[in-house]
This record gives sequence, C-alpha cells and structure tokens, in this order.
Amino acid sequence: MTANDEALSYRAAGVDIDAGSAVVERIKPLVGKTFRPEVMGGLGGFGALFDLSGKYRNPVLVSGTDGVGTKLRLAQQLHRHDTIGIDLVGMCVNDVLVQGAEPLFFLDYFATGKLDVDTTVAVVGGIAKGCELAGCALIGGETAEMPSMYPPGEYDLAGFNVGAVEKSGLIDGSAICKGDVILGVESSGPHSNGFSLIRKILERAGSPFDLKLGHATLADALMMPTTIYVKPILALLRGNRGMIHGMAHITGGGLKENIIRVVPKGLGLAIDASAWPLPAVFAWLQQEGRLPTDEMWRTFNCGVGFTLILAPGDVAHVRTALTQWNLASWPIGEVVTATGDDRVHIA
Repeated sequence: MTANDEALSYRAAGVDIDAGSAVVERIKPLVGKTFRPEVMGGLGGFGALFDLSGKYRNPVLVSGTDGVGTKLRLAQQLHRHDTIGIDLVGMCVNDVLVQGAEPLFFLDYFATGKLDVDTTVAVVGGIAKGCELAGCALIGGETAEMPSMYPPGEYDLAGFNVGAVEKSGLIDGSAICKGDVILGVESSGPHSNGFSLIRKILERAGSPFDLKLGHATLADALMMPTTIYVKPILALLRGNRGMIHGMAHITGGGLKENIIRVVPKGLGLAIDASAWPLPAVFAWLQQEGRLPTDEMWRTFNCGVGFTLILAPGDVAHVRTALTQWNLASWPIGEVVTATGDDRVHIA
C-alpha cells in the first residue's frame, strides 16, 4: 500500500477532536463560575440562551466586539497566556459600559493552528476571570483548530459582548454642556492599545523585559491586564444616572481622539496634562521611542483608561465613590466652546 492509498482522518489532517473535547471539559467549571440567573442551559449547545424577561421594562441592547491587537504577540513571546483573556473581555465590556449598559453575556473566538490544551485552558481561564470581574456570563464561544493557518505556538482571539440599559437611562453625551468637568480614572498601564508601536520600541531597546520600573518589571507593566471598570461605574450609576453626562473608554486613538467622540458639536475639551502623574511605563516608552508628546496623546491612554464627564458639583462625590473601589481619579480638564475640526487641546 502506498501513502496515497492510506486511509485519512481529521487528526492526520491536523485537527485533533479529542484535544478539543479535553479543552471543553477543563473549561466547564471556569465558565460555570460566570453564569448569571438569566443563563438558560449549559455550555455546549448550538446557541446560547439568555432570559431578559422581568429584568428590564424598556431595554435597549448594546453590543460590542473587539480583540487585543498585537499585545497577543507579546503574550505569546513571554508565554503569559493567563491574563490576555482579561484584556479581551475588558476591551469589549468597557465599550458597552460607555452608554450606561450592564454587560450581560460574552462569547469568545479562539483560533490556532494546533490546539495546545494547557495554553487554551489558560487563555479561556483568563476570559472567564474577566467575565467574573465584569459580572457578565461567558455564555459560549468557538475554539477553532486550523492547520497551516497559524504558525506553531500562535493563536488569535476575538470577543463579542451584549449589554442592556433602560431606554430612559441611556447615556449618549447629549447632556454634556460647557463647564462640565472631565474626570479621568486611572488605567493599569497601556491596556491593549498601541502595542504595534510598543513592540517597535522594544525591538529598538533590545527587549529589556527585566528592567525595573518602580515595583514592577517592564514585562509586568506591559502585560498588566486591562482594568475592567464595569462594577464601579454601574454602582455609581445606581440612583445617580443623571449625574453622569458622558463617558469614554480610552482605547486606540488615546486621550486625543476618544473623549471627543461623545461630546456634542459646538463643544470641545481643554485637558491639563499636569493634572495626573504619567506612569513610569509611558515615560519609558516616550523616552526610548523618542515619541513627540502629541503622538503619546494620540496612541496611548497615558494613565487614564476611562473618563466621566459631569457637573463640577458632582466631582467630589464621584471621586470618593471610585476610591472605595481602589480607583484613583483626577479632574483632568473641562468642556469648552469649540468650533472647527480641532476640538481637543491638551497642554
């Protein structure tokens, strides 16, 4: 019998169904911890079910999808697979949160060339942890093994999230007015943005991952998972929804391009760059990359991962509430009258 006469199998073609089944069995208890009372059925069905009846009177569904960019490359290079899933959840649920929505459920997509059970379980375990931090259910997902699509040891991630908010409580920025204060809430680091530039800077600097930046190494500072702001902000909104005029998640585009997305035309932002401390990791990136200050504002969150826009009289109350969640915050600017295309000024 020649090689061409031998019987073929899916495993011989590079897809190991048994490995996939092993992953499912190991992640079931992790996923189960994220379930909410509204989840119907368990893991493994063709479609995931979520019962909204009785929870909302006039609900608006808010959805979002995202990945983690090339931070994924760094996670694979450093063999740190257990927190990248938190980043994935954070990027999605923080976006949904901006409109005042409570994240309800999350689905993930994990694709690789050859399934490594331990790596896959570590990644999905991070996704489950992120969902716990956000209070949403990891209700389903897809694990795809695709030989020849990805080099050995590499994988890709994407996430999808659905949230809900009462129509009367939707936060769309329309209440923002001149004189409102921009309150910046601290980030844990670069989160999941700007990593194509970060990796270029690392390459130039010789990848000094063990370099000490304060109490953390450079590797730790860069891989710190995205802060998930859901529980603190939802707690703040309960009974005080009208107090928050607008919110922004600071992602790609940095401070320069994200906050203005929720501000009505005719208004702009005056941001005081001295109002909060620039974390050491960003100072290192700027120095090593010889980055102009404007490039920093357009690329990174620079220590502010989320912003709230509110009346001056509410700032002290909100800051106190955030402190109870161990989140530092700073009044970083105000809403001003502005015309033309350039409505954001950072000085």
